[in-house]
Amino acid sequence: MGTEDINLVTGGTGLLGSHIVEQLRRRGRRVRALVRRGSDTSWLKTQDVELVEGDITDAASLTRACAGVRNVYHAAARVGDWGPWEDFVRVSIDGTRNLLEAAIAAGVERFLHISSISAYGHIDGAGLVLDETAPLGRQLARWSYYSRAKVAAEELVWAAHRDKRIDVTVIRPSWLYGPRDRATLERLIAAIRGRKSKLLGDGTNRLSVVHAANVAEASILAAESDCAKGEAYNCSNDGEITQQEYFNAIAKAIGEPPITRKVPYRVAKTAAFLFEVFGHLFRTKKPPLVTRYSVWLMGRRCFFDAGKARRQLGWNSTISYEAGIPAAIEWYLREHEGGGKPAGISVAQARLS
Repeated sequence: MGTEDINLVTGGTGLLGSHIVEQLRRRGRRVRALVRRGSDTSWLKTQDVELVEGDITDAASLTRACAGVRNVYHAAARVGDWGPWEDFVRVSIDGTRNLLEAAIAAGVERFLHISSISAYGHIDGAGLVLDETAPLGRQLARWSYYSRAKVAAEELVWAAHRDKRIDVTVIRPSWLYGPRDRATLERLIAAIRGRKSKLLGDGTNRLSVVHAANVAEASILAAESDCAKGEAYNCSNDGEITQQEYFNAIAKAIGEPPITRKVPYRVAKTAAFLFEVFGHLFRTKKPPLVTRYSVWLMGRRCFFDAGKARRQLGWNSTISYEAGIPAAIEWYLREHEGGGKPAGISVAQARLS
């Protein structure tokens, strides 16, 4: 392959970025990963990828990273629903601007930007279904820093596309899970084992939760498709699963009983607001026990439709919930607890592609 076939991935040490790397390599694509100094690159080194040291917050370091690149997969961002606004600006907004400018200067053909369905705002409502025509940034709370930053970053890439400076495609994933999840699996498993987990509402709301490998596949389809230029895609589900079904699938995989205790959604949201007020008042670095974003993530009754990606890109979730959830738990137990395989399907069986 020539240098014109290089795919640059940011956020390659994270959940979705690592799966984009993995799926690109499975297709024989040449991959360059932008990595920060001191980051754990042990998994990336198993994938036969080129590692380039740099940081999206350091514009000067991106010139070399973008040299000879055809497609950029921008998955790096300030994640989480807690922290100072300045951090979200520096990483998610200014970092996107830096990478975008470097990509344009290098003549990159496609800028595949990873956004989030939270960019639509924290809207809710029984029976409400949102597709890509919905406006962004609705009903965002004052401290919804993650979502606000996602909206601002999207505005930057769309402006570059409208000005014909670079072809852009946006992927909006929902709640991600899968192997190499360092954000939620640990907390969910600990809560279930500690008998602290509760269903928000009656637990029958349909979750927008999706396996990271499936989103990675959609990202590659979109980046390599002419019809995806200037388009956004919700990659937000792998079928139908309720809040109760999701959490009980995790409980089953770790040998724990089903979750039956419940708390009203409005009560949880009010409690989360009070926790946030306390945290901001005393400027705590540690996130509150619960935030309004996490309550919305689990208990929302609205749903995000992924039909456009399936119709236009031919995207189909390769890994089902039945296979993916036990496999993700198996990975976590093996990597973090040295445990054996839980009940369910193995990682190898889950990887159907």
